[in-house]
Amino acid sequence: MLKANFWQDKNNSKRVIKEKKLYEDLINSHKNSALKINDLDDLFELALEEGNLSVQKEILQNIMDIKYEVKKNEIKCFLSNENDRLDCFLEIHAGAGGTESQDWAEMLRRMYTKWTTNKGYKIQLISEHKGDEAGIKSSTIKISGEFIFGYLKNESGIHRLVRISPFDSGARRHTSFASVWVYPVLDDNIKVEILEKDLRIDTYRSSGAGGQHVNTTDSAVRITHLPTNIVVQCQNERSQHKNKETCMTMLKARLYEHELEKKEKQEQSIEKSKSDIGWGHQIRSYVLHPYRLVKDNRTAEESSEPDKILNGDIDNFLESNLYKLNV
Repeated sequence: MLKANFWQDKNNSKRVIKEKKLYEDLINSHKNSALKINDLDDLFELALEEGNLSVQKEILQNIMDIKYEVKKNEIKCFLSNENDRLDCFLEIHAGAGGTESQDWAEMLRRMYTKWTTNKGYKIQLISEHKGDEAGIKSSTIKISGEFIFGYLKNESGIHRLVRISPFDSGARRHTSFASVWVYPVLDDNIKVEILEKDLRIDTYRSSGAGGQHVNTTDSAVRITHLPTNIVVQCQNERSQHKNKETCMTMLKARLYEHELEKKEKQEQSIEKSKSDIGWGHQIRSYVLHPYRLVKDNRTAEESSEPDKILNGDIDNFLESNLYKLNV
């Protein structure tokens, strides 16, 4: 029975209806899968009696399709946190090492961009600071789609690359680090108090890729939250007002995450977790030389095809994190 004022709170009613649809879809999908399995079971017995190999092969493919659908639904069950269905911001920061790490940071951004586009999700570049010679020093992207934050939240941490450097004339092996930080784009239903006196707002000229899209005015915005020293910035829009609006959305999300960490008594704050980009806090290694292997340090999930991983084929790593880190 709905409360009398249920429809008056538009944000809450929208959230409840969306959640209701999710559960209905899961239940209906489960029922359909069960019916299909029963039908295939009867059909398989007939195919065995008649020795019909083509029908048996078709049944096997149908079973694989059902298995895939069940797996998708199972993953959605792991995404039960209230923020999991939200869009997310994904930040990448190059570690120490200059050009090597900056190139690695850009490779990581390309990996997540490829994954996003392959899935049909929406991606938006929020800010970017180019490297001195190649790559990027830092970048923030916004990814929009169903359960995006839930899928990507465990990507936060230090990513390590080992390879023969394309920038070293001596062709020596180098180790590079970059940090990834994922946090949700909060909806209006979640309240975070931000006081004007706690903010320092700076404007600067956007450092775009060149040509007609480079702004000649100080439209880029950087906001520092003084009590926590959290910094957000946006240079995506030509309008300073729109960039400030995006910054405030990002800051709201960052402050929310910051408060959650305090409540959960985690040892490090958001900014401190990004400051030590080195041997500690590694979540995944990407080795291109002397052997080829990508391995997640938390779940032991691995792949001997790093090129596929760096081209966005990271589903197995995302799913293994959901299974092993949420049980």
